[in-house]
Order: sequence, then C-alpha cells, then structure tokens
Amino acid sequence: MTLAIDQPIQQRLLNFSEFLARHGGDNRYELIDGEVFDLEPTGRHEEVAAFITTKACVQIDRAGLPWFVLQRGLFRPSDAGITAFRPDVAVVDRAELIGEPLWPERSILTRGDSIKFVAEVVSGNWQNDYARKVEDYATVGIPEYWIVDYAGLGGIRHIGKPKQPTLSICTLVDGEYDIQLLRGDRAIASITFPNLNVTAEQVLRAGR
Repeated sequence: MTLAIDQPIQQRLLNFSEFLARHGGDNRYELIDGEVFDLEPTGRHEEVAAFITTKACVQIDRAGLPWFVLQRGLFRPSDAGITAFRPDVAVVDRAELIGEPLWPERSILTRGDSIKFVAEVVSGNWQNDYARKVEDYATVGIPEYWIVDYAGLGGIRHIGKPKQPTLSICTLVDGEYDIQLLRGDRAIASITFPNLNVTAEQVLRAGR
C-alpha cells in the first residue's frame, strides 16, 4: 500500500516569513518547529479528507451555521513563530475571522477561536498528528480534533496492539483532549455535529 509520507525537506530551520516566501503558495507543505514537511498526499488520503469535508458541509448547511470548511489553509498559532500547520480539514467560524490579522490577504489563521473542528488524515510521519498536533490544537482551544488513521500507522501506545485502522475522536475537556478510539460500526458522537450519522468504518474506508 502506498501512503502519504510527510518528511522534512531542508537542513536549515526556516522562520514563518521564509516558509511563506518559499512554500506559501503550495498547499502540500507545512512548517513544524522550523522544519518544512512535504505532505505528499496520496489519492486515498485525499478521498478520506474529501469524505469528511462532504459530511461536514452537509451538517453546516442543514443547521444553517455561519461556518465553512477550509481545506489545506495554514494555521499558525500566534505564539508559535516557526510553526504553521496545514490541516487536512478545518471547520472555520466566519464570525471569528474579524480577529484574524492575516486572513484578509492570505488563507492563514492564527487563533484557535476561529476553528470549530479539525481533522488530520494520518500519513507517514504519524508522530506529528498523534503528539505535536494533539498538544497544540488543545492548547489553542480547538473543541474537536479527529485523527483518521486509515492504514493503522500510529504507535501502539496511540492505537493499541495489534495495530489496525483507527479513528481517534479528541474532545476538549478542561484544556486537554479526551480521546476515544473508534473502529468498525461504532457510531461517531461529535460535539461539533451532534446530528452526524456516520460510523468509524465509513470514515476509515472512504474511497474503497
């Protein structure tokens, strides 16, 4: 099976301005602690992200919410000078964009308040999704974070043994994520989309 592999591509650490100058116009790159990662999304990776996007858009439309789905825009936490994540799926609250200093000119968010939901489809460097992003997304207050590990790549301490495809639903509670692991026909309980009627298997097998 061919998987998306996100690996650092340069030796010298870059700051945010340097990253934007070199890679800001290409949505396959993100910056983590000064390292540029080439996300190299595969077709299957994109199908899973598209499935989540479709379901989120339906829920937003049905509820008449002032939200929209941003795919592969940059999220640069305001206190992280050399980090700019590029979430696979992010649900953005239009009402909060007035407080985003970079948004009028570029597809860049800096405040956790602007994001209601985020999903990452796990690729080769799974550590970023299971460790760094769990910590940072919780710190900035993003209420719900999905880690979609359709190939079972994550470490045993994250998805158990034997390793298998797993959907991790991270819900913010008192500043930290409560993480629920889902597989098979387990229904997803989403705080962002309470009327969502989707199972873990449907998400993990999207595109098959």
